[in-house]
Amino acid sequence: MNLGFWEKLKKPARHASQLAGVAGRPIMVLAPLADVTDAAFRELIAKYGKPDVFWTEFVSVDGLNSEGLSRLLVDFWYGENEHPIVAQIFGSNPENFYKAAKLIKELGFDGVDINMGCPVKKILNQKACSALIKTPALAQEIIHATKEGAGELPVSVKTRIGFNKIEIDTWLPTILKTEISVLTVHLRTVKEMSKVPAHWEVMRQITDIRDQISKETLILGNGDVANLAEAEQKVAETGCDGIMIGRGIFGNPWLFSRKPQISLSERLKVMIEHTKLFEQKFAGIKSFETMKKHYKAYVNGFDGAKELRVKLMETQNAKEVEEIVESAIITSAINKNI
Repeated sequence: MNLGFWEKLKKPARHASQLAGVAGRPIMVLAPLADVTDAAFRELIAKYGKPDVFWTEFVSVDGLNSEGLSRLLVDFWYGENEHPIVAQIFGSNPENFYKAAKLIKELGFDGVDINMGCPVKKILNQKACSALIKTPALAQEIIHATKEGAGELPVSVKTRIGFNKIEIDTWLPTILKTEISVLTVHLRTVKEMSKVPAHWEVMRQITDIRDQISKETLILGNGDVANLAEAEQKVAETGCDGIMIGRGIFGNPWLFSRKPQISLSERLKVMIEHTKLFEQKFAGIKSFETMKKHYKAYVNGFDGAKELRVKLMETQNAKEVEEIVESAIITSAINKNI
């Protein structure tokens, strides 16, 4: 089995005593979030609190093998300070996965990840992502094609615990038999979306299944983990190799840094920095509206937050955001809120 860069990250022994801060600590990675963890936000996260591994947003293998290639390559932009970084792809055509994996290798990524977990209906209609749970033979074919195209790059999969019900005894062995390097499991079914608590109670069973089928494959858990303390607790309780954190990163590029407290003024200044990075990288490429989904997370928990958010929702560029925020900082400082 080819673990690639993951070999350096894995724990030498899987037991609960090896927590962060000592040799062999659990692996902590950033989840790929569409229209959230883009190149601008990842650059900010790399600066203020770098995870063990970055993921790109997911990109269609069909698109990468079409005339839309140049437009989609925007989602594969990354900086040298983001290594190791894994490119995530989705689709249902094994040949296109093979070609996409070859491209990813040429682009200098450290690994390839196949999305088999997205539950969005328009993606399911393409028979891609979590729809593959219903076509296990095709899922295996896709993995084999991706591994062939990726060469020496490690190939991983992100999936869910089932479609309409928990089916880890049948679905996960299908994936593990292909000897992938890493299996990330979002601990909900497709039907559940994110409407119920993640089923962490089945993670120990998942690691047992891994031990029986593909011992070297690393298992990452995903779902309802907001910070590193919770992540370490989950690893200690379940025996998985690490945690993928997603929604906890909103408004918090310091998530992986263990910084105990962030002042309001620092949070707002970094929000401005984030906005400028977004504009520098994506002006004329992505709508400025995409950036605004971050403001609710950055701007909360203090007097005047609602009013400031309303103003930010009306902005059209980074200059306007900076002017509004600097005015708010001055006012808040006078009122001793900062």
